[in-house]
Amino acid sequence: MPPTWLFFLLLAVLGATSTVPCRVLADTSTPFYATRFERTPSAAELTALGRALFAQRALSITGRSSCWSCHDPLRAFGPANSLAVQLGGAEGTTLGLRAAPSLRYLQAVPPFTEHFFESDGNDSEDQGPAGGRTWDGRAASAHEQARLPLLSPQEMANSSEASVVERLAGSSTAAAFKETFGAHVFDDTALAFRGLLLALEVYQQDPRDFYPYTSKYDAYLRGKAKLNPVEARGLSLFSDPAKGNCARCHPNQIKEGALPQLTDFGYAALGLPRNPAIAANRDAAFFDMGLCGPLRIDLGKKTEYCGMFRVPSLRNVALHGTYFHNGSVATLRDAVRFYAERDVRPAKWYPLRADGSVERFNDLPPAYRDNVEMKPPFGGTPGSDPALDDSDIDAIVAYLETLTDGWTPDSDQASTTRLISPTTKR
Repeated sequence: MPPTWLFFLLLAVLGATSTVPCRVLADTSTPFYATRFERTPSAAELTALGRALFAQRALSITGRSSCWSCHDPLRAFGPANSLAVQLGGAEGTTLGLRAAPSLRYLQAVPPFTEHFFESDGNDSEDQGPAGGRTWDGRAASAHEQARLPLLSPQEMANSSEASVVERLAGSSTAAAFKETFGAHVFDDTALAFRGLLLALEVYQQDPRDFYPYTSKYDAYLRGKAKLNPVEARGLSLFSDPAKGNCARCHPNQIKEGALPQLTDFGYAALGLPRNPAIAANRDAAFFDMGLCGPLRIDLGKKTEYCGMFRVPSLRNVALHGTYFHNGSVATLRDAVRFYAERDVRPAKWYPLRADGSVERFNDLPPAYRDNVEMKPPFGGTPGSDPALDDSDIDAIVAYLETLTDGWTPDSDQASTTRLISPTTKR
């Protein structure tokens, strides 16, 4: 269903609201989209307000961070820096637990389910957990996702919804907020908080900002551009089940007339190396296990999910400063290299034990290491050749760079003749 469905839904439910000024109290038992406001805003008004709120630093306890701080529009709504995790909290010095993901191209993410079936010719196959927003899928919608950082002690650090609303009411956005929802919207904390989340959600449905489909690869799929030889080779390796096998989890072809999202919305345990830059990892007993905790608490007994995180879209992946949920890899080339070398050159990626053996998958308790993905390009025995050599990795990276939005034929002139630089060795 196209993303504009949300606008029509919102207008339908909000359209039932009286346009006569009145005092409205939010019934928190009412479904979110059935919330009634004193004034019925248009989709355009909600988008404009959401854009302003996205940049509003007053919503954080410190008054120094906003949604934009971790999701910069100039970096496809991902971090503008190369920190593994971002800083936040009551003093602005608390390290987060996970890398901040891009918020672009989330409009098609389905609600979380433990049993995903896709109508792709093999709709009887249970593909397991899929969907939901955030790395562990615990947010079912954009407004639920927006709520999390506002109240997280590691991010904006508000103690309650009332605290958020109080800060909003005293901010430079308060007047626009009342113009959008009605003069008395701040009289009811629950109503105002829902209005805040609604505006942020509608803004994140704006195609110009959040799903523009302006990459070179989009132009290629439309028949409006050609890949250069290195990019074309990278596409072939990306899709080859015996080489990169990337398209298995990051499908990259037009389907049912829709441009690809470069994710299957599923979950995987990649067996990443532990990242000492994450403060929580200083406790040797702590493990971030994705679907089975600690941030998601409803699947803790599903030990077969431990270590699994949602497969992100690869759109705009070249703009990232770090890679994977724990930011343990610093460059795109090394992210591709990890897939090829994890099992055949483990000593490059994992620490050595006292006896000289390699502690593979050290960011996951030993009891759950059997959950780690082993399909190609993973697999192989230590000392054997990786599935991808340096020139293969360079080609895949060149292809991944075609997934960056904002491409024009003029901007591509240099890249069509560029030489791939020697691969940096770890």
